[in-house]
Amino acid sequence: MKKLLLILLLSAGLLTQAQQKADLIIYNGKIATMQKQNEFVQAIAMKDGIILDVGTEKNILSSYKSSTTKLIDAKGKTVIPGLNDSHMHVIREGLNYNSELRWDGVKTLKRAMEMLKEQAARTPDGVWIKVIGGWNEFQFEEKRQPTIEEINAAVPDKPVFITYLYGKAFLNKKGIEVLGYNKNTKYEGSLLEQDANGNLTGLMYAKETPKAIYMTMGLTTKLNPEERINSSIQFNHELNRFGLTSVIDAAGGSQNFPADYVTSLDLAKQNKLSLRISYYLFAQQKGKELQDYEKWVAETQINKNDNLIVANGYVEEGAGENIVASAADFENFLEPRIVLSDEMETDLEPIIRLLAKNRWPFRLHATYGESIDRMLNVFEKVNKEIPFNGLRWFFDHAETITPSELERVKKLGGGIAVQFRMYYQGELYNKLYGAPKTQLPPIKKMLELGIPVGMGTDATRISTYNPWMSLHWLLTGKTIGGMQFWPKDQVLDKFTALQLYTSGSAWFSGEEKEKGKLIKGMYADMAILSDDYFAAKTDDVRKIESVLTIVNGKIVYASAEYKALNPEIPAVIPDWSPVKYFGGYQK
Repeated sequence: MKKLLLILLLSAGLLTQAQQKADLIIYNGKIATMQKQNEFVQAIAMKDGIILDVGTEKNILSSYKSSTTKLIDAKGKTVIPGLNDSHMHVIREGLNYNSELRWDGVKTLKRAMEMLKEQAARTPDGVWIKVIGGWNEFQFEEKRQPTIEEINAAVPDKPVFITYLYGKAFLNKKGIEVLGYNKNTKYEGSLLEQDANGNLTGLMYAKETPKAIYMTMGLTTKLNPEERINSSIQFNHELNRFGLTSVIDAAGGSQNFPADYVTSLDLAKQNKLSLRISYYLFAQQKGKELQDYEKWVAETQINKNDNLIVANGYVEEGAGENIVASAADFENFLEPRIVLSDEMETDLEPIIRLLAKNRWPFRLHATYGESIDRMLNVFEKVNKEIPFNGLRWFFDHAETITPSELERVKKLGGGIAVQFRMYYQGELYNKLYGAPKTQLPPIKKMLELGIPVGMGTDATRISTYNPWMSLHWLLTGKTIGGMQFWPKDQVLDKFTALQLYTSGSAWFSGEEKEKGKLIKGMYADMAILSDDYFAAKTDDVRKIESVLTIVNGKIVYASAEYKALNPEIPAVIPDWSPVKYFGGYQK
């Protein structure tokens, strides 16, 4: 009996030991745990999507290496936790990416126009050439936008639609003809410019709303279901290229649930997502928002993972970023601030009450302090009746939130998801309001108060999805054109900036105890970088990419010396897709 017991104990010990052997070990690296500043280790072991341990190369290899363990030599490169964008429109962009010509990263207007002309030459008749966000004139050497005359000259025979931030769009002569627009075409809150003879020039302006721009965008070429699947795979892989392993989707205009979520849901169920995606539900129909949320609260389940292989792989999180149309705090710095309607509080209150009662997390788009004050009045009123008591809620953007409003956010247990919209719109803000005397948004003040802060891009209709441009903004306070927007003493240090993009953003999907650090027990999501983020000159941070990205302990992207490890993904379709010829972000 004793002999049998001994055999059983030995077997159990050997089984435990075998279970602890790693699937994958990265060694010979400068691995930033992000647990505390300047804490680096040499090696990391992972199994079944979880980090087993970190430490010295000798200890990790001797403790966790087996004959089946995959070994990756980091060759002294920096390894960081996978980046997590707390506010991106990843699901929507996945449906459109393959149909768009991206000017992200293009250095000259001359090259941008060459790309437009080259794309037009290969685009079939009847298909739109589209540039949807991700650029502004200050990234170009010429420091100017294209003129409508230049666009018409470059592409006279096929429809072109180019958006500029949220406030302006260019529609070429052929596009006007295809749409049948004329001097009688009107969109609420928007302007279609006319010349002296009453003919449309092709310039469109959002004044009070971007309705003209969005409605026109909806009339351009859409990909078919097969192409949408391919497009989503391509876009997710492109995000992996920059070390992104998680994205929190803030939904968006014209992103209807569940119809426009089917593609990502199918990919999740097939374990073909290369990102962990958490998503919020955005009310679409003005006047019917409460009915939408009543339906969703009753019929859908938050925190249910629709990826059967990857933990928290595809999860519905809650409500927002738009909750009611009357609270749409439009951030167009080409125009003065819009005053929210008098009905905002009446519209918003019952929905916040519904969400609080059902413990649904929520997020709310808010640009200006004047709007935030009124929104907080609603939250505080509901909280007295139905205590938030740890309910996860937060504002998105909050560029001009005031110190007193931050105190109120803190008291209600809220967070703030910030984006680098001022990287693209700082010059426009200055023109309207003058140079800010403090950081906008006031991130340092948020952190001082202990408010959860997550970083994101709000890509792709304003800014690029490249997180390293966003990190450059945090480290410099400059715009994409190099203008010093924040006071220099307001910039963040490298550790704090990266923390916002890792564990900071994880709070916004309730995962701060599961990801964002490279320590035992956390998700095995990480990136080996092309350059040492911690040692690089600040301006050189913009050049960083990932050379190896890992999600759930599996390689999802590899380039440079690791290129042979890059997982095979389908070829880009359709054949005319700009992504096939130019890719996404331009080096």
